[in-house]
Amino acid sequence: MDTYPQQELIKADGFDDALIGIDCQSMRLIYSAKKCIEILMRHTDEEDARLFYQEEIASAWFGDRTPIFCEDY
Repeated sequence: MDTYPQQELIKADGFDDALIGIDCQSMRLIYSAKKCIEILMRHTDEEDARLFYQEEIASAWFGDRTPIFCEDY
């Protein structure tokens, strides 16, 4: 993110450790789905973490700058 200080990038709060890159064409942050689920599992079991990820994170839409979640299982 420091590479593009002039860009308004939308972050997924609480998932900094899952950030794996940026799509330079769309200027959208890219997060690892696997790492997001691992972060959620710090607070709940795997099944609930996967469900929450699918329903609340991966399906969220914040417009053209919505982060990309890479399925990297």
